Amino acid sequence: MQLVIVESPAKAKTIEKYLGKDFKVLASYGHIRDLPPKDGSVDPDDGFAMTWQNYADKAKRIKEVVDNAKKADRLILATDPDREGEAISWHVQELLAQKKALPAQVSRVTFNAITKKAVTDAMAAPRDLDHDLIDAYRARRALDYLVGFTLSPVLWRKLPGAKSAGRVQSVALRLIAEREREIEAFKPQEYWSVIARMQHDGQAFDARLTQFDGEKLERLSLGGEGIATKAKAAVEAASLIVSKVETKPVTRRPAPPFTTSTLQQEAARKLGFSASHTMRVAQQLYEDGAITYMRTDGVQMDGSAISDARKAIADRFDGGYIPEKPNFYSTKAKNAQEAHEAIRPTDFRKDKAGSGDHGRLYDLIFKRAMASQMAPAQMERTAVDFTDGTGQIVLRANGQVVKFPGFLAVYQEGRDDSADDDGKLLPMMREGDRPAVNAVDAEQHFTQPPPRFSEASLVKRLEELGIGRPSTYASIIQVLKDRGYVRTESNRFFAEESGRLLTGFLERFFERYVAYDFTAGLEDELDEVSGGRADWQKVLAAFWKDFKPKTEEVMEQKPSDITAELDIFLAPYLFPETDDGSDPRACPRCADGKLALRGGRYGAFVACSNYPECKYTRQFAQPGGDAGEAVEPEELGVDPATGATIETKTGRFGPYIQSGEGKEAKRASIPKDLPGELDLEMALKLLNLPRIVGQHPETGKDIEAAIGRYGPYLRHDGKYAKLANTAEVFETGMNAAVAKLAEAAANKGKGRGAREPLKILGKHPRTEDEIKLMDGRYGAYVTDGNVNATIPKTIEQDKLTLEEAAQLIDERAAKAPPKKKKKAPAKKKASAKKPAAKKAPAKKPAAKKAPAKKAAPKKPAAKKAETE
Repeated sequence: MQLVIVESPAKAKTIEKYLGKDFKVLASYGHIRDLPPKDGSVDPDDGFAMTWQNYADKAKRIKEVVDNAKKADRLILATDPDREGEAISWHVQELLAQKKALPAQVSRVTFNAITKKAVTDAMAAPRDLDHDLIDAYRARRALDYLVGFTLSPVLWRKLPGAKSAGRVQSVALRLIAEREREIEAFKPQEYWSVIARMQHDGQAFDARLTQFDGEKLERLSLGGEGIATKAKAAVEAASLIVSKVETKPVTRRPAPPFTTSTLQQEAARKLGFSASHTMRVAQQLYEDGAITYMRTDGVQMDGSAISDARKAIADRFDGGYIPEKPNFYSTKAKNAQEAHEAIRPTDFRKDKAGSGDHGRLYDLIFKRAMASQMAPAQMERTAVDFTDGTGQIVLRANGQVVKFPGFLAVYQEGRDDSADDDGKLLPMMREGDRPAVNAVDAEQHFTQPPPRFSEASLVKRLEELGIGRPSTYASIIQVLKDRGYVRTESNRFFAEESGRLLTGFLERFFERYVAYDFTAGLEDELDEVSGGRADWQKVLAAFWKDFKPKTEEVMEQKPSDITAELDIFLAPYLFPETDDGSDPRACPRCADGKLALRGGRYGAFVACSNYPECKYTRQFAQPGGDAGEAVEPEELGVDPATGATIETKTGRFGPYIQSGEGKEAKRASIPKDLPGELDLEMALKLLNLPRIVGQHPETGKDIEAAIGRYGPYLRHDGKYAKLANTAEVFETGMNAAVAKLAEAAANKGKGRGAREPLKILGKHPRTEDEIKLMDGRYGAYVTDGNVNATIPKTIEQDKLTLEEAAQLIDERAAKAPPKKKKKAPAKKKASAKKPAAKKAPAKKPAAKKAPAKKAAPKKPAAKKAETE
């Protein structure tokens, strides 16, 4: 028997079908081991030796691989053709060697597509493991571990509220935070444009004023309404004539087929996919044999694929759409390896694959790959100038005509923040023509700040800078979201308070390690390791030599000194100059207090120097107090029951109300769906929760209405029922409360299956069981009635497809431990003796012993460092 190891069960099933009965194909389900998340897993003093630990949830998979390896004559490692795939194969080989289960013959094979030809060709050309790639993997894994487990403890001790910092994520976060600063520092400038609404031969078009009073107009030349009105009047009074017509042919060439990063960018622009969702769907298309390997920075296609693409073009279009010679491409991305083909369909005769998101992504990949081998588009760009005869006034109209669509007949590349492409059509005009001027408008504009990053533009910028690798961009972005360092609104990244503070800390104390050129240079060194041109241990030693002393230096500083340094470093952001020239640090509440950055249990904040006399505070991310929700304490009145002042504040979990001070203080969160205005009356209602609705008619026990961690609810005798909104907390009466509690109890009695599904996705393709999308206590999940699988944060539940749901259920079922068989009760031995009387009760326990000394508390395991 020949044992073949791949990553996924879908891949295993397809490949086993191609290879036949002499082969056994098993899936490792990704990596089978990793560095344990604790100190000492990488030892810099011992040549960066690494301690590996098997994943606990892979025990069943590992046993299956080991058992089959013992019976196999040959081991074929057929994991993905990249650094991670090489690493998985290496881990499997090392593990089998440790278990003394490694077959005598071991081969490594790779294929760029899961088709019968690609797989059988790969089996005929085995090779050894690529130890340069393995060394590069070890170097990256050790580097990310050392940064995470060395830098993160510094953050926990010196920057309250900080979570952790990863090597590449920190640099990506800096990009987002810097863009936020640019936007805040941006001062818009007013400018005007004068547009003539013209018409010729029945066709309307616009012309823009480009020259006034003999002076060429720049963008900001018409800086106010006065000059704009004057220019408008001059155009209205002018007799305009066509003075020049310029026609210029333009050739537009197709973009190359997708790489990993360009696929992520285009799927974000055109399909609205996150980078992680794109990669997950692409992985499934690859495993289904629909596309080639999706982790690549190469832009070239295989010769046979180019021939197939050209044939597919010929079948659809006439000969003019096929260039005389095939199109060849070279990448412009920094650090590109071009070790693999670009992402393309495995069969150009197949223009559809899958449904839902799978079908949409395949369509994008198919069209882009086909268009890359088509003829250029031929355009004609026209510019027409109109003058008043004196040359003092000049207007220009731009237009474009597509003479031959070429590749545009199939595909047009998207853009992030595109300006007017001058794509409007113009009527045919000649010098001397006098088109009619129907109206003249003066339009006011303001310069705009640079746009916030979208996933597409962030990936593009990371690639341009040479930071990270294309295969890691999805995980980099996801970690920033999961850590709460950024949020997305309308598909744009906003830096959160914690992210901006972390960036400020790293820029001040670890400037070198979040510098773009340093991070990109390190990527270059790691790529040198991949190519066998550098020693991985020397690369790590050079990094560690400077990094370790720097972390020790910062660790020795007092947290108060760190905060004082950050107060100075972040002053331009925290205390921007005011328009009236007043002191930006002046406390808005008291007369002579000065504002400064302070560190608290839950993070940094800005406070008055006159504390505790003056209790003015604001959140870190609120320069001038005008960003986000208002956090300046506001007095609502006096609690009539206690005489204490009631005021609004903002804490770690958002805005809240407080009555009194110290240990006697009462607090209540301010709900987002607060019914009505927050005044003294509403504040008292919130502070006095829970509200007693009344006594239950059956038990006589209180029914309470309150607001908890998961929202508004009813409580009675240890049982709960959800309320729809905050208003119901104050309005629900006895009859409604009893009915809601009864309904909740009935649903609970029926189990989760009694809940209404959010959506029925369809039948499982393998088991035919109906798969439903459900809303659970801890979030949405999918179920087939037998297995429940949580939906990861990386998947948007509204866009969940049947195929994705089935895979989640299969993966969850694979991880479930085998059911233990109940032991049969031991048979009693036959005995001639009479059964003994009842056993005497056990001796009473001796008097309570002195409590044993508590074991020293274990050091909390270091938080797992983020990797790329």
